Formats: sequence, C-alpha cells, structure tokens
Amino acid sequence: MRVSWTVLVPVMVTAAQGTAAEQAPPLPHSDPVVSRAIARVYPSLVQILVLSTYSDGGREKKTGATGSGVIISAEGHVITNHHVVGRATAIRVVLPTREELDATLVGTDPLSDIAVIKLDLSHRPKGSPPLPIAAFGSSEAVRVGDTVLAMGCPLALSQAVTRGIVANVDLRIPRSIEIEGENVGSVVKWIGHDAQIFPGNSGGPLVNLDGEIIGINELVLGLAAAIPADLAGSVAQQLIAHGKIERAWTGMSFQPLLKDSPPSATGVLVSGVLPGTPAADAGIRPGDRIVAVEGRPVSVRFDTQLPAFTNELLQRTPGKPLALRLARGRETLEVKLSPLSRDAARARDTELKEWGMTGRRLTRMEAIELQRPDTRGIVVGTLRPGGPADKAVPALRRNDVIVSVAGKPVDSPEALVRATGDIVRTAKAPVPTVVGFERAAEKLLTVVEVGIRAPQQPPQEARRGWLPVNTQVLSPRLASALGYKGRKGARVTQILPDGEASGLRLGDVVTRVDDALVEASEPQDGDVFDALLRAYKPGSKAVLSVLRDGKPIEVTVTLLEAPRQENELGIYEDVVLEFRARDISYLDRVKHRWPKEIAGALVSQVDAGGWAAVGGLRIDDLVLAVDGNTVRGVKELEAVLRPMKARKPGEVTFFVRRGVQTLFVEVQPSWGETTEASR
Repeated sequence: MRVSWTVLVPVMVTAAQGTAAEQAPPLPHSDPVVSRAIARVYPSLVQILVLSTYSDGGREKKTGATGSGVIISAEGHVITNHHVVGRATAIRVVLPTREELDATLVGTDPLSDIAVIKLDLSHRPKGSPPLPIAAFGSSEAVRVGDTVLAMGCPLALSQAVTRGIVANVDLRIPRSIEIEGENVGSVVKWIGHDAQIFPGNSGGPLVNLDGEIIGINELVLGLAAAIPADLAGSVAQQLIAHGKIERAWTGMSFQPLLKDSPPSATGVLVSGVLPGTPAADAGIRPGDRIVAVEGRPVSVRFDTQLPAFTNELLQRTPGKPLALRLARGRETLEVKLSPLSRDAARARDTELKEWGMTGRRLTRMEAIELQRPDTRGIVVGTLRPGGPADKAVPALRRNDVIVSVAGKPVDSPEALVRATGDIVRTAKAPVPTVVGFERAAEKLLTVVEVGIRAPQQPPQEARRGWLPVNTQVLSPRLASALGYKGRKGARVTQILPDGEASGLRLGDVVTRVDDALVEASEPQDGDVFDALLRAYKPGSKAVLSVLRDGKPIEVTVTLLEAPRQENELGIYEDVVLEFRARDISYLDRVKHRWPKEIAGALVSQVDAGGWAAVGGLRIDDLVLAVDGNTVRGVKELEAVLRPMKARKPGEVTFFVRRGVQTLFVEVQPSWGETTEASR
C-alpha cells in the first residue's frame, strides 16, 4: 500500500509572492452552497514555509518544506500537522492576501499528528483588518457521501480548493503510521475522501458545505485521509492552553476481542502489560478483558472501535485512581490503578558534533524496551561514518546507552554536552576519553577521541619556476594534422595574465626546454612541460625550442614564481553553519575571469543538509561580505563569523558573487549549544 505524507515539497518551488492588491478572491462557484462554504474558510487558509531538522548520519540535517494550515483564533493561532512544523526552527506563513508573517511553534503532538503555531502580529501595518477565523464542525456528524472541500497549498503553490465526497468515516490503515516512534493509528480513525490533495496540502482543512472544519488533511493512501475535527480541535485547544498534551499511561496495549469470542462477550482484550507499570502493579495480565472503565461498559469488537477506547484511557488524569472491571476466565475482578503521565515514545536527537553522532534521552518506554532499570543515560542515535564514535574501539552503535564519560556518570544529553565542553575547552586537538556504555546486558568501555579536529592550514611548498600559459599535449593525430608528424611537445592553448611577456604565442608548440625534450604525446603526459619548468628557480632563464607556424624557433623565457595551488591556500571551516571556504588564487581569477580588484573567500564545500546548504550557499560562491562586513579572505570571514556563535543572530546574510551575478544568501541557523571546539 502506498502511503504518502503530503508535506515534502522544497521551499524553493514556492510560487512567486505578490502584494495584497494582487490577490483576487476565488471566483463564485455555480453552486451557491459551495461558494458560501469556500467564503467561510478560504480567507483563513494559510501556506506554511518551514525550515526543519532531522537526524541522519550522525548529524542534525536541515531541510526546507511547505505545508498548509488554517487560522482558528483572533490571536493568530493556526492548526496544522505535527509532521509539517513539529521540528521547525523557522516558520513563515503566507495568507491568501499575500501578507507574510513569521510564526512560532505553540505546541505539537506527534501521536495525533496535530500542531499549533501562532502568527506574529506585531509587525502588521496599523489599521490591518482582523484575522479571518475558521470554525470547527462535528466530525461525528459526517456521513459517507457527504460533499467535502479540501483546502490547502498543493505542490507549494498558493491556496487552492478541491471537491469530493466522503468515502469512509472509519478509515483504518492495515500497517501503523509512525511519527517519532508514535503510532498515529492508535488514536486516529481517519475520514477518507476523494477530494484531491497533493504534497503541500498537509495541515489544510477538510470542510463541509456549512463552511466548517471537519478534518485536518494528513496523508494520501490512494484516498485522501483527514484527522477528524473532534480529535484535532481538542488537541489544538489543549496545545493553546498548555503548550503540550498531558495523557494518562497505564502500560497496557489492547486488541479487539478475538474472532472466536462468543457473541455475548464484551470488553476489550488486554494484549500486553509492560513490567513496572501501573497496570502490572495492579495485577492486570495479558488475556484479561476490560469490560468497564469507571462503571462505563466497554465493547471493542472491531479495529475501528479501538482508537476511541484508547483515547478514553489517555484522557484520564495522571495520578488519579482509575477503577476497572476485568473479566479473567469466569472471574470478574475489580481493580484500581493510578496512571502515570505519559512520556514520549522517543525523545528528539541532539547533535553531538565533537562525537560525530546524535544522542537522545531515554524515555520511559525506551527504558522498558531496553530492559533498563531507569531512564538515566544517553541513547546513541545515528553515527557519522569515520567520526570519533564510529572509530572508537569498540565502536559505539545505534541504541547503545552512554552512562559515563571520563569516569563520571552522565544521565542526560545536557550532562553529556557539559562534559564535552569540559573535555575540549582548552584542547588543541581531539582528546582520547574513556567512555562507559551499555549494550543489552553488557557493560563496556571504549576510548573516543572527543573533539573537532581543526582543519590544518596547508604547508607552503618551495617556490618553483612557472610560465603563465596553459598547454595541451601534442597527440600523434594532432601532430599529423598540424604538419608535425612524429613530433612530441606541448601546444600553448591560453596566454594567462602577464603571459605576453614570456614571448610565447597562442598555438606555439614547445618541443624542448634547454636540452630536455618535452616528451608529451599521450593524455597522461599533461604535466610533463610544467614539471620541466618546476626544476628551475623563479628568476632563472631557459631557452625553449618552439614550432611556430611550421617553423622552428627559439624563445628565451624568464621563469616566474609558480602561483600557490588550492592545497596551499588558507582555509576556514564553520562547523555550525557547515561549510568550508578558502582564499582565492591566481588560477581562480583566471578560471572565473575575475578582475584584480575582486577579493573574497571562495566556498569550497557545503555540507548537504546543513544550514548553509538550506540557505542557498553553493560551492564556488565567492563571499564578498557577511552582514555588511567586507570579506577579503578567510581570515576576515572567520573574524566576522566566529563572534556570531555567542550572539546567535536569527539570520546571517552572505553577499556573494556567483558567476557574473551577485546576490544575497540568507541563512537562518538554529545555533543550539556550542562548546569551545565549535566557537
């Protein structure tokens, strides 16, 4: 079965934005009922532009995407999907009027895949009209065959509306849909409909003909699937009120009654009970049937009835005793348990650059799954191939739990960041550090070279002789075509700046340097001529035997000092913005045809998924200035960027030359925690 999230569209393909005056309202539909429904919701429909993070290959990678949302309060609250904004570092929202506003994340819930953001209204012009608000309807009232309108911003385009009918009000997915370890299908029973939605529609409203939100579009399974409004609206209100969702947790898992259960059987089947949980402490066992909760009868015979029961338990108050009636064989038991506050299924990864890995705190559920007595320690997430954690012997692996560093216990990612800072604060190179970790039941030690190895400034080679010309090998075919059959040599293809003084001309074929033959006739001989010149010191003279216009002549040249090569130039590496730059060389100027007055730092590497890459910085961009500060080389680039680690601005603007054009590249980093090694 093909299941598609509908958000994954790069920001770069967003349609060009205009002004409020350019936006025309939707044309009236031939059906006035449809027109009225659109008019009630469309003005509150927004496009959401997001910069987000995810963990991969031992790094926190960044990506740009778009989704949809709908305004649900006069204060600017917008409901959307968790998978649109749940890991956002920067959010910008475009209204149907083309007005653009920044937004912040109010709260997010991966279990229901619902999130709420809030528009920053402080910069709206005075006299701006109040925000249009959409209202929720009842998803319980939805029936198969009802006409519905799916609103959103498909394919990163501007706001759009499609029409269809409800195909299924009990839509369940045969396999689980997981977000950050949470099984969304355990609490969501989707509304299936055939109104077309596409990538970019995620978080947009599903609307009935009364102009009410009856669902939040989430994914495509052939049919489109929307989270019912009753659940989505309830989660949104809790997020607005508290910034998070507090749920009760008993430690039980459930299934519908088995198919061979007698028709008179009621309840829900307890399929599992985790050790050390309220349900285990209350004596509940797998195979028990819960037939009543707080005196209310329970009956779950089908998969479609399970989310409602799961939500019933999750909505109980943590710490408040809960009365359950159980059927165990022929016995009826009355038990009480006190649910705990439900922890996340899996915590978010933290990037640990000095370790070449990501790590996260142990949640209660992970501790149980790993059969650990408590939640102390750091779970190893992803690893960078060849990074310090990966090169340790024994190497750290995914799901190892780090418990000590340099002989001291560490119980959380924050503690590991502090310990790392202490280790690298005064170090000039990575520090071999004893690390204690647990893998299943084993308690192991390893040595990790903690720290970021600074790029080595290249050594300067002894200056050698050189001529400011480019040449090509005189191949046998080319020699015959030019009338030089049987000859070998190097043909001059370009006279570089200052090359006219050498006395050589375009098309000359150099066959000898003093007494040494230029033995160049095959592609692999391309360096023969230059190698002969490097044997001379700068300032020396040499006599070149040259074929010019079919005639042999001699040209006496004075060798210049060879320009520095790329591997001899100063470099700067920014581990936070994740790019590298170097000084420019004489040959760079030749290659790009830059005039002598051009100066800057040449971008030589941009890490995929890094802040610089997401912001649009590219290899071969020449950085001319940063935030208005002129950059004439990597030392000045470093002098401008290093202090920013402490200031942590929301945006860093690079002024670059790209080809013959200049442009501004805006990078929006999330600086996070930094240690001395990354400052």
